Amino acid sequence: MALSILNNITSLVAQNQLNVTQSSLQKTLLQLSSGSRINSGADDAAGLAIADGLNANVTALTQSARNATDGVSLLQVADGAMSQVTTLLNRAVTLATESATGTVNDTQRVALNAEFTSIKSEIDRIGSNTLYNGSQVFGGGAAGLDKNNWASANGGLTAASAMNVGDTITVTDSDSGKSQTYTAVAGDTVATMLAAFNSSTNVNVNAGLNANGNVVFTDKNGNGSIFVADTSTTLGAVAEEATAASNTVYLSDGTGAGSSPITVSIGTLSAASVGFTGTPVDLTATDLSTAADAQTALSAVTSAISNVAADRGNLGAVSNRLQSASTVINTQIQNLSSAENGITAADIGQDVSDMAKYTILQQTGIAALQQSNQMQQSVLKLLQ
Repeated sequence: MALSILNNITSLVAQNQLNVTQSSLQKTLLQLSSGSRINSGADDAAGLAIADGLNANVTALTQSARNATDGVSLLQVADGAMSQVTTLLNRAVTLATESATGTVNDTQRVALNAEFTSIKSEIDRIGSNTLYNGSQVFGGGAAGLDKNNWASANGGLTAASAMNVGDTITVTDSDSGKSQTYTAVAGDTVATMLAAFNSSTNVNVNAGLNANGNVVFTDKNGNGSIFVADTSTTLGAVAEEATAASNTVYLSDGTGAGSSPITVSIGTLSAASVGFTGTPVDLTATDLSTAADAQTALSAVTSAISNVAADRGNLGAVSNRLQSASTVINTQIQNLSSAENGITAADIGQDVSDMAKYTILQQTGIAALQQSNQMQQSVLKLLQ
């Protein structure tokens, strides 16, 4: 090999190798200090994309688990309140049974009825004052038309069907408190009646006929409908009733396919409407003033107890579902976190070994660079 002073090739080789060693040492130290194998896209582009996706899944699932827990808490608050309502109703059974017997006089029934009235007032208070996160638990949903006030067995009406003179239909809009009454006169048809309600500024309904020839009053807000088949009977006032409030517990892993809501429906609760799973029981018109009234009240209270039990069972089923969903979600979080960890976590044992190796290589590289620079000095000896 010819001696040259223009380029120190051995020095360049040593410098290049030293740069490689220092770069590897720096990367190893970064992994050790961060605990992560991937600290930039350059480290592992595909691995980074997968890990970020898994992390998004874990983040969404973690919040979903909290959502499920919050939903269970809401149901527990509702169940606790309804448990107290059951206790009150059981006391009302005792009072009604006592008032119904002939050995109790009217003066004593006044005292029994006073307590019975207090029980109804307390049910109203529980229904309106039970809160969760600042909102009424038994607030119910938007008002919807009560389907139970109309029969639908005798369909077959058409727009041209004649109305009987004197037929009266009253619909009350609970949102505004206003009512619209239609009373048929000679020559009126079903179309006349429908037009009267559709043009009303008092009630928020759409009136029409379905495919079976039943008259349908539909709340314009989509909260319910009434099917009317037999308009030959004079009908009393029909009021809207509140539908169950739908509280949606949203569960998701951050993807469309992995997202699903669980709906928790809790209706209104008051002495006028006990029970939202079945037909509500109205206790407001009941009293214990006489033995006969007490017997009627006893029947109503017994039905109310049955309704509350059904409501609590329904809420309990949803609560169990949410708890099961939370368990599944937590398992998903565990497995996805493990998968992400396998991609991104640094192998500490390997990195410590690499650090020792690169530290030694750095030291030997510096020594080699020093020796290569000294080799150039040997050329000067030829000039002496």
